[in-house]
Amino acid sequence: MLRHKSGGGPSPAQSLRSMLLLYLLLGTLLPLLIVGIVSYSSIYSILSGKIGSGITSTLRQEALSLENAFDNLDFASKQFALDGQIVAEMSAFLQEQQIYRKSQIMNSINQKINLVTFTNPYIGLTAYIMPGNEDPVLFTNMSTRPAMDAGQLPSFMRYNGADYYGPHVTMYTVGDNPVFSERRSVRVNGRHELYIYLETNYSLLRKIFSQEAYGMKVSHLLINQEGELTHLIDGELPPDIVAAAGRTLEQHEVVNGYHLFRYASPQGWKLVAAVQTSVFNSEIYSWFYKMILLALSTLLFAALLAWLIWRRIYGPLRKVNVEIIRMAENVTSPVAFTGVREFDFVLSNFQQMKEQVNDLIQAVARNEKQKSRFEIEKLLSQINPHFLHNTLNTVQWLARLNGQKEIDRLVTLLVKVLHYNLGKQSIIVTVREEIEALRNYMELQRIRYDYEFEFRVEAEEEVLDAAVPRFLLQPLVENAIYHGFSDKGVVEVIITRQAGSGICLMVKDNGSGMEREQLEALLKGEDAKKRGLGIGFSYVLRLLRTYYGDRMTLDIASGRDEGTTVTISIPYKSKEDFDD
Repeated sequence: MLRHKSGGGPSPAQSLRSMLLLYLLLGTLLPLLIVGIVSYSSIYSILSGKIGSGITSTLRQEALSLENAFDNLDFASKQFALDGQIVAEMSAFLQEQQIYRKSQIMNSINQKINLVTFTNPYIGLTAYIMPGNEDPVLFTNMSTRPAMDAGQLPSFMRYNGADYYGPHVTMYTVGDNPVFSERRSVRVNGRHELYIYLETNYSLLRKIFSQEAYGMKVSHLLINQEGELTHLIDGELPPDIVAAAGRTLEQHEVVNGYHLFRYASPQGWKLVAAVQTSVFNSEIYSWFYKMILLALSTLLFAALLAWLIWRRIYGPLRKVNVEIIRMAENVTSPVAFTGVREFDFVLSNFQQMKEQVNDLIQAVARNEKQKSRFEIEKLLSQINPHFLHNTLNTVQWLARLNGQKEIDRLVTLLVKVLHYNLGKQSIIVTVREEIEALRNYMELQRIRYDYEFEFRVEAEEEVLDAAVPRFLLQPLVENAIYHGFSDKGVVEVIITRQAGSGICLMVKDNGSGMEREQLEALLKGEDAKKRGLGIGFSYVLRLLRTYYGDRMTLDIASGRDEGTTVTISIPYKSKEDFDD
């Protein structure tokens, strides 16, 4: 039965090239994307922490160096202001009137100043200052600027009884480096006001605040003890950043695109490092650009790999397609292999298929020729029985006309047997029809052998309507006649219903029987021409196997002078149960 199925056609098939490219890109980029996201979050945190820690550590080292410089100034100033010998010499110098003696004291003081500054590399310009004099600088290790007035310098802090200033330009005549300075009062006898003035080494601040220590551009801000910006080192900053620098003591803060790192000194001042966010993230950006370059390289590699795989796969596929097209044109031509093992394996199987198809085509051609011959033979077989029936009917009519009843009876039986065996009715008949035809056949055989054997049929009523293949029992009965022929031969056919849904058909004779070797040869269909009966028995075997398969059994029991019994067990079927 044909069925019509509504609906649209199949969805458009996807291209192998697009699927291959998509899968390769997904397989290559998806892991890279996942690794990139995880790595970015981790590396960003690690690099941010590393950069921040590096800046904080460097800032702390700078602050500690600056604190050390202040401590050195403090220590040196105390030597000049509190040491009894130096203070005594200064008092004697101020009170001495004799020029020679005053000169000796001056040389002694200068030597002590040079000794202290020489042994302390953090100290630069050192001078004793007496305000109010026409020349306020009494003693110094370096030449100073004229009209030197420490009161005009930017105040930084008050620490350990001394005043600190800066950063400011050095008071050294030929220098312009920024320095920190300290002023401490010196107690001398009399009413003289005197203080010691010391500066840090003229290159100390440049060494402390070096950009090379950070590896990036950093601006420094110094906040004095009063919380005011005293100096901005290494460039300019927006006013809001400058204002936010001393606003809090938080060590790290991000304000308007700048990272602010703070250090609060126990001496009372603060050091702030300001780094622009773009500069702070430059190392992170560098890593990110490398990841993008890696992703692009991976993408390019994936595309190249997809192209190479495409060439390696699509080329052989096209060859396979060409071989399929060639098969329709020339079945006998051999296939052309691709050089790829998997595809060559397919083409090898395809070659075998071509050979099998070629053999099948030739077999079909031969079968068509044989079919034509069989059609002719079938027509002849239909003509010959028809002629034979007409001839027998003529003999039967002549016998009746001449009063030959025996001949009439013999011809009538022969016509019935021929009609049953050569007729056009279905191959499937009932047990009743098979028994009736068998009786007619046996009656002919008894007439032929002058009634020298007996024939008996026993069939239960419930099996008479069972369906069996036509011409099933006659070859067995014919075999029993030949093997069971004797003066008092008896051939019996017994048909019974078995337990369940089966039928048992039994053909027995009381003849001389057969040896075991003859039975095995008979079952195998051997030595058929020698007996003249094997063909009929082979027919029965093929008939049973065709219609019943494994559901039938056939047994032969025979022995010397014991007769032969053929027993067939088949399932009970009606005509409707058979296809034919």
